[in-house]
Amino acid sequence: MDGVVYRGNRLIEGTKDFLAKLDRLSIPYLFLTNNSQRTRRDVVMKLHRLGIEVTVEQIFTCAVATARFLAQQKPRGTAFVIGENGLANALHHNGYSIVDDDPDYVVIGEGRNLNFELVEQAVRLVEKGAKLVATNMDYTCPTEKGIRPGCGAMVAMIEKATGREAFSVGKPSPIMMRMARKELGLRTDETIMVGDTMYTDVLGGVQMGYRTALVLSGHTTREELANYAYQPDCVVDRLSLLPDSWIFENSTMEVAA
Repeated sequence: MDGVVYRGNRLIEGTKDFLAKLDRLSIPYLFLTNNSQRTRRDVVMKLHRLGIEVTVEQIFTCAVATARFLAQQKPRGTAFVIGENGLANALHHNGYSIVDDDPDYVVIGEGRNLNFELVEQAVRLVEKGAKLVATNMDYTCPTEKGIRPGCGAMVAMIEKATGREAFSVGKPSPIMMRMARKELGLRTDETIMVGDTMYTDVLGGVQMGYRTALVLSGHTTREELANYAYQPDCVVDRLSLLPDSWIFENSTMEVAA
């Protein structure tokens, strides 16, 4: 959501009024994030402090998507986790136990608690047969001080050391995109994906057949659009500048990234 709804701890201009308009017109929406650090309740609290009133059910994180996917693949399984509370909480909520030895999966998420000892253990467990899963493959994360290494950069060390490729459930994975749409019970042609990043938000929406909108308030500049073979349906400087005629007359759902 950083770059679309807010920047750091500052709400982007017009966001609150735009979301209020969705509420008035009964257009349901979800907030999608590839940040697995926070629980959904934590994200709700951050939004509340920024003046946006939402419910836990309106937050959909890559940690939630990953935990649900693993629970479908192997119910009541086990995982060795490198990540923070948001990921651990989602796994527990979906019936998973977090272990240090002989896990079914090694799951890597965002976080700042990475150390070489954890990387070594993850490598050994994958070598012994645990499946390698990443909550997302973003190589960088935006912060108020600049970028820092993201989950994709962290998991790359384990991939290189083991020769195993991680499976990722976060954006732009169709798994997370489909889960989000089904969460609201809507059709593909009723769904709009809004985001600030071409290679996750827009790519994921394009692959699923959703209409897509790129906002220039985050990662991507207008000049960078020429670098991509796929293009969004709409490009605006910020969320609140999305044309009413493009959204409110033709759709019943908005997905904000």
